Order: sequence, then C-alpha cells, then structure tokens
Amino acid sequence: MVTIIFITACFLFSLAYWKYGGFLARFFDLNKKNLTPSQTLYDGVDFVPSPAPVLFGHHFSSIAGAGPVLGPIIAGLAFGWLPVWLWIIIGAIFIGGVHDFSNLVISIRNRGKSIAEIARLYMSQRAYRLMLVFIWFTLIYVLTVFADLTATTFKADAGVATSSILFMILAVGFGMAIYRFKIKISLASLIFVPLIFLSVWLGQEWPLKITPVFGGDVTKTWSILLMIYCFMASVMPVWMLLQPRDYLSSFLLYGSILGGFCGILLGGFSLKYPAFTGWVSPEIGPMFPILFVTVACGAISGFHSIVASGTSSKQIKEETHALPIGYGGMLIEGLVAVIALSVIMMLDFNDPLTKKVPLAIYGNGMAKFLSVFGVPEKFGMSFGVLALATFILTTLDTTTRLARYIFQEFFNWNNKNYRYFSTFITLSLPTIFVLINLKDASGNIVPAWKIIWPIFGATNQLLAGLALMVVAVWLKKKGKPIWFVVLPMVFMVAMTSYALFILVCQYKLSVLGIIGGSLLLLAIILIVEAIEIFQAKEYFKQFLHFKGGK
Repeated sequence: MVTIIFITACFLFSLAYWKYGGFLARFFDLNKKNLTPSQTLYDGVDFVPSPAPVLFGHHFSSIAGAGPVLGPIIAGLAFGWLPVWLWIIIGAIFIGGVHDFSNLVISIRNRGKSIAEIARLYMSQRAYRLMLVFIWFTLIYVLTVFADLTATTFKADAGVATSSILFMILAVGFGMAIYRFKIKISLASLIFVPLIFLSVWLGQEWPLKITPVFGGDVTKTWSILLMIYCFMASVMPVWMLLQPRDYLSSFLLYGSILGGFCGILLGGFSLKYPAFTGWVSPEIGPMFPILFVTVACGAISGFHSIVASGTSSKQIKEETHALPIGYGGMLIEGLVAVIALSVIMMLDFNDPLTKKVPLAIYGNGMAKFLSVFGVPEKFGMSFGVLALATFILTTLDTTTRLARYIFQEFFNWNNKNYRYFSTFITLSLPTIFVLINLKDASGNIVPAWKIIWPIFGATNQLLAGLALMVVAVWLKKKGKPIWFVVLPMVFMVAMTSYALFILVCQYKLSVLGIIGGSLLLLAIILIVEAIEIFQAKEYFKQFLHFKGGK
C-alpha cells in the first residue's frame, strides 16, 4: 500500500511538471535568447553563468534543508499521513512550484534583484525596507534552527561530522578543478563524486570526536565551529566553495532520493500508521492552521524565494533553465517530503520510535529502504543521517550569504569589502540563540531548533505569501492575469498569519513572542499597501454604489 501511495505521488508530480509547468513557461514567455544577469552583470563572485546541472545542484541543495524531512515527519505523527500527503501534493504543484518559479523569473527579468528590491520597484520604498527586515529575521530563524540541528547531529554521530568536513575539502578541490584548471565538468564529476561516497565510509571509520570548549557542551562547541564555517562560506567567491559544494552534495541527496524511491517501490512495506489521528494534536495544536506551517518546505517555503532571487537568478545561464530549476526543483523537494512521510506510514501508532527525534526516525526509515538492496542497517542509518546533515549544511551556507546580501541592501553597502562586517553582524544573533538556554511556553529548557521551529515555520510560510503578493503586483503592472498567484497568496497569508498570531499569544512577551509579533505587524502593513495598489477600496466603493443604486 505504501508503494501505491508513493507511485501516485510520483505520477502526479510528473504530470504537473509537463502540464502545469508547461503552462507557466508559456505564460512567462521564457526565451533562451534573452540575456540573463549572470551574463550582463558578470563579476566572478556573485554573478557567474553556470551550467544547468551545476546550478540545479546548488539551487536544490540550498532549498532542500531539513524542512522537507522534519516537517512531514512531525506533522504526520501529529495528524496522520493522509492530510500531510494531500497538502504536500497540492501545495508543491499549485503553490510552492508557482512561488519558486515566478520569483526566479521576475528576478531574472529585473537584473537579478532580490524579491525585496522588486517590491521597491513595483510597490514602494517603504515596502522595500519592510520586506528586507522581514526577510532578514526569517533568515536568522533559519540559521538558528539549522545550526542547532547540525550541531546536534554531529554530537550524535561523529562520523557524520568527519564526512561533512571531507565534503568541504572536496568542494574546494572541485571548484578549483573546473574554474581554474578548466577540467570538464563530466571528467571532474567522475573523479570527485565517487570520493563523496567514499567519505561516507571514511566518516564511520574515523569519527571526529572533539573536546568541548564552550561550557563543557559538545553541541555548543560544534555550533561555534559551524558559525565560523558559515562566515567563510559567505565571504568566499561563490565558485570556490558554495556552488561546487552544493553540486557535489546534490549527488548524495540524489542518492538518498533514489535509495528511498527504489526501496519504497521494491520493499513491499505495509501501511501501518493511521491515515488521520484527529483535528487537534496535543503536541503542536490544531490542524488548521498548524499543518501548513509545520510541513514547511515540503509544500512551499518563503526561503525559496530568497534563494531564487538571491543566488540562483545571478547564476542562471539561460532563461529557459528556470522551469527545471524553479518549478522542477520544488516538485523534487515535494518528492523528498513524500519519502520522509513514508517513513511514518511504516510505523505502528504505538511504536517507541515515534517518541524519538525526527532525525532518528528518518535514519531508521532510510536503513529499511536500503536494506532491500542488502545494505547493512548501520551503514544505511549513517547514510540517511548524513544525507539529512548535507541538506542542512547546504542551507546554512547559502542562508548566511543571502542574509549578508539583505543586510548590505538595507544600508546600501555596495562595496565588496562590506561583506565581512555584514556577515559578522548577521551571524551574531543566531550565535547567541544557539548558545543560550531557550525555554518553551511552559518554562522548560528545550533545544533551540525545537522551540524556534514553529515560529520559523509560520514566519517562513508568511514570507511565501508576501513573495506571492509581490509577484501578483508585478504581473498586474505588466497587465497579465493574476488569478493563479492571488488564490495561493490569499490562502498562505490567511493560514500563516493565523498560525503566527497563535504562537505570539503562546509566547507572549518572551524574545520569540516579541519578534514574532513584530514580524506579524510588518506583514500586515505590507498587505495593506498591496491592497492599496490593487485599489481594492475603489472596487469596494463601486460595488456598494452599485448595490445602493439597485
């Protein structure tokens, strides 16, 4: 039964790419003859024309963080697999895919500008400043959640830490090989990709166990080291570390997807977990609206608009590549979410594993999938955890660079040398968050990622609604139909605003509550401004006048 459900998801995603994706490509009139920002604004640091496979690897690795794995697992345990499966399918095809693709295209058409800069061009200076603040704080949440998750992973499995460090070394070597020594990508891939999988084995043979130097806590020590890595990744040229690391890491991600894909198809696993467990979860709250912010990146993510308009639009070589990179990338992330949800489907409702952290649940599921091919359980578990850690790491370094862009934009710092100070300021807040002890609404000390995840999800998904709002304004200014953008926009803004309001009421005057409330206020101001642009008041007055005349 798990196999049938999975095949159905694959069929729907494939159909959506050719049909709905084809509609989007025609609607936006993609043309390979149009020059892209990477060609007209080439600088060798941020604007670099990239082959489609390389850029897809960077884009997909950047957007596919822990969200499409952890979100579906958390929501599936809370509400059952069916509502989560339906939201992943519908959300990825009609909302998330449209969101990612349209943000990438309008950024390409506007000299690689970020979604906030586009808000300034087509809305107002105030909208631009508010969007920058909203995006920057969203990225701070992303950095905090994923840094803490990565540090926790490294503490739990030191072999994963070793493999991750080997990845970084291989990435620099790959970047030098193709950009400095001009080795063909195909030849370089034949050399470096096998080394990636070798590093998985080496990591388990030589686990890196470090001595805690901050408060006697290994997790906090790893957090500091990760922040140092993020700093380096942000200021180095994109071709040297970020782009090649994402490209190489994507093969590990593809391997995990392929392993899960084939394991589900051939494993014959039984469907055990309930399809629906109730409208309200004692752990995370009511299904409406919490489901839509918990699943997060598996269906739609505001973070994707920042990646699409922040780095991918600056590296895309041909306009027509936007369809596989933007829309196709979101559908594959939806497939990752379905694979993660399949892990829940195989569990009994009272299985002790359901009480463990999502990381352990996912690793156990990947071990089962790979066992179909005779892979030892220990290696399968490590491979699954490493793949998830790779998802997270690639999001960390990309997020830091994006947050640096936003900070420089806000203060109009165009000089490249400002990237060092901007990165330092950007990393200060998440460093503080991961080093202090955070408490939940009941006053209990909990891991940073766990307490921030609900706020992150609500803020991130609300950003997606606001990004769709900017797309709708851009389309309106161009005189194009906007219905396929406005409907998803209204739904996302309504659901996520409600979720953020619930969370703000829960955390009250705590740091998280104050930040969440401030972001909700910023969003309301932006929405009001968009309504004014659409002249909704005039239409409403005309409607009242018409009714009164009758």
